[in-house]
Amino acid sequence: MPDPIQTWMSLLGQGGELTEAYWDAHAQHMRDARLMFGDRLSCPFLRPLFMDAHGEARQRAACEVIALVAERIIREAMKDEALLGAFGLSDAERAMVAIDPGYAYASTASRLDSFLLPHSLMFAEYNAESPAGFGYTETLAAVFEQLPIMDRFREHFDAQPYLMMDTMLEALIASYRDWGGTAPAPRIVITDFRGVPTWSEFEILAHRFTACGVPTLIADPRDLELVNGRLVVYGQAVDLVYRRALVNDLVARPDDTRVLVQAYRDRLACVANTFRCKIPHKKSFFAVLTDEAHAARFSADEHAVIRAHVPWTRVVAERRTRNSGGDDVDLAAFIRDQRDRLVLKPTDDFGGHGVTLGWETDEAAWDTTLRAALAAPGGSWIVQERIPIRREPFPMVENNPHRVTNRDMLVDCAPYIFRGKVCGFLTRLSASGLANVTSGGGQVPAFRVAARP
Repeated sequence: MPDPIQTWMSLLGQGGELTEAYWDAHAQHMRDARLMFGDRLSCPFLRPLFMDAHGEARQRAACEVIALVAERIIREAMKDEALLGAFGLSDAERAMVAIDPGYAYASTASRLDSFLLPHSLMFAEYNAESPAGFGYTETLAAVFEQLPIMDRFREHFDAQPYLMMDTMLEALIASYRDWGGTAPAPRIVITDFRGVPTWSEFEILAHRFTACGVPTLIADPRDLELVNGRLVVYGQAVDLVYRRALVNDLVARPDDTRVLVQAYRDRLACVANTFRCKIPHKKSFFAVLTDEAHAARFSADEHAVIRAHVPWTRVVAERRTRNSGGDDVDLAAFIRDQRDRLVLKPTDDFGGHGVTLGWETDEAAWDTTLRAALAAPGGSWIVQERIPIRREPFPMVENNPHRVTNRDMLVDCAPYIFRGKVCGFLTRLSASGLANVTSGGGQVPAFRVAARP
């Protein structure tokens, strides 16, 4: 197949794409489409990511196994105290996951952060708790589809965006039906705290869901009320809560989230994702997958997927274990001596906060982080083996003065999984070793491509 990147780059500039006037118009289209993360544009780049059928099939085969395993591990952990203890949940988190949500599927929506290369596919972590970005991604793809360069590109390649918002709506309604809901068009509320940088995405989703015939509101958890046995927002009864406020928020702000938690506990509305998604959302999930102590939990086929795609991971502790080569080692000493191949992460943070890449850290700083991890409450930190990352050149727009530079970017192509099925990708780019929008990265849309005959 011809190289879609080379084809796109050979076309870039023929329609004025490198000029400041072009960028100003394109940037305004993105603003008009609410493609903002806080006060900045989510995409400062001038080409999409291209995914061929083979790459998509590789992602789908691996991701759907991991998502299925995660759901089973949740069910097993609710019956097995030793397994539940391996995730390092706090007492408050344990109280949350102990509440029966009324249906089994914990992660209506999830996402695996992945690095897809020609000869490897590795996952960095599993976001099992209402991941953001798919509304932005689909909307961004629609903006790119309107660009004249896309018409020229499609003379050489068939290029199709991933349409995820309708699929997510179907997944939410499927969870609502599992919960026992019967309303033909359940009223949805998307809830998170006002002022979060992804609020504009909620507006995109609410507009789309409502246009599909499912009335959808957006509300801060503090706006929710209980009236005559119903969950109510702005005077309207709600059937289904699309929960974007994290379990961490519920734990940290019990007064502000009391109504939401009570509605969940009393089954006054279906809530997706359930609080039990917190179990595999912990980064210690990968330790459960790869630690020899849990090997008997997985089938031979599952072990094959785990070995091929999940990096060696352990909860940081003073213990002996096997390294990725199968050798018995003292874990703390191994971490101290092998920093060039390891990363330390808090088990319960996001946006790259607290992540320490050993190969970018000097010995003193690494030892300081390791000591803090060993002194923290059990289960608070993981150590993970370095994985191969993907890098590609992307044309990036810089302002003041305007210029377009071809930047070598780290590419995190993260599949969205809605009720166990891969439905599209969040593609985040970064010049550093961490790829996330929260810490300053950007995103581009992904297009499924095939060369025209």
